[in-house]
Amino acid sequence: MSEYVVRTKQMEVGYDGKPLIRNIEISLKPGEILTLIGPNGAGKSTILKSMTRQLKLIGGTVYLGNDIMSRMSGNEVARKLSVVMTERLRPEMMTCEDVVSTGRYPYTGTLGILTKEDRNKVREAMELVHTLEFKDRDFTAVSDGQRQRVLLARAICQEPEIIVLDEPTSFLDIRHKLELLSVLKNMILQKNTAVLMSLHELDLAQKVSDRVICVHGDKIEKYGEPEEIFSSEYIHELYGITTGSYNELFGCLEMQRPSGDPRVFVIGGNGKGIPVYRKLQRAGIPFAAGVLHRNDMDYEVAKVLASAVIPEEPFSPVSRENYEKAKLAMLSCEKVICCTDIFGPGNYKNRDLLTDAEKAGIPVVYSGQT
Repeated sequence: MSEYVVRTKQMEVGYDGKPLIRNIEISLKPGEILTLIGPNGAGKSTILKSMTRQLKLIGGTVYLGNDIMSRMSGNEVARKLSVVMTERLRPEMMTCEDVVSTGRYPYTGTLGILTKEDRNKVREAMELVHTLEFKDRDFTAVSDGQRQRVLLARAICQEPEIIVLDEPTSFLDIRHKLELLSVLKNMILQKNTAVLMSLHELDLAQKVSDRVICVHGDKIEKYGEPEEIFSSEYIHELYGITTGSYNELFGCLEMQRPSGDPRVFVIGGNGKGIPVYRKLQRAGIPFAAGVLHRNDMDYEVAKVLASAVIPEEPFSPVSRENYEKAKLAMLSCEKVICCTDIFGPGNYKNRDLLTDAEKAGIPVVYSGQT
């Protein structure tokens, strides 16, 4: 028996007989989440559609277990693999429950008659993704997010070995994004299901994936664990980011820093400065920040949003040299914003900066007053 639920060998995908991406080698074990990321138009959906027989392969082979998928019947494939794509399904005169029920058709025979056990599985799947409340509504009348959850319920009640999802969180709000990923994780833990999907949300891909595939240009550019993929340098390269930045530690994007000399000096620490940095950025006000230890949460955001940052080494008291640098930067500013009222031995000199500002007649406000 194969250790992989799905794998590809020298797969080529594209349209009208013309290869878009060549030599695709993907393998997925039971209980794993494998996520495709990459720019719009890179070919993520094309890869998924080709692997699920919605597009004809240009070349190569897809295996389900030990079986070549192209030689399997539709029913055989459906018992092993279920698919949730982004296309707007528009079934005529079907309720949401009717749509979910179609997930049982691989097991119902030619007449498609559901048994009591089938109906129980439909109900369980709908409960799992919180769609029972609108089970009797017309599928075409519910929202995009509700429709996406219905399609996931259909895939779940199909009881596959692998679920393939194309941008499954696209139409979901924050609550339902997290619920969907929790459902997938529970399926993996309880049933050892494998998940192959594409995602645009890098923060989610970084947190939920066991392995990540980066689609770029005409090739699979990188393939590995999230820790290998999600560096700031590589994500900038993969997506061609020239405005703003990606933070690998927080898994988030930051906007471009305001241009010009600093007008405000911010004293922060322990994450308390971050809301102020972002507020100043939104207002287009250039600012300086310090003195921040390099292992402080504030430093990670300040270094991409501030015009100037005065850093200090981790676990070291603020040195005289860095204090003087911060004082010089502060005295050229119009205002000081202090985001903390707690100063320990490591940052006593930040408290001294407040005294220096008052002596110089520079207005000092606390973050709650901004």
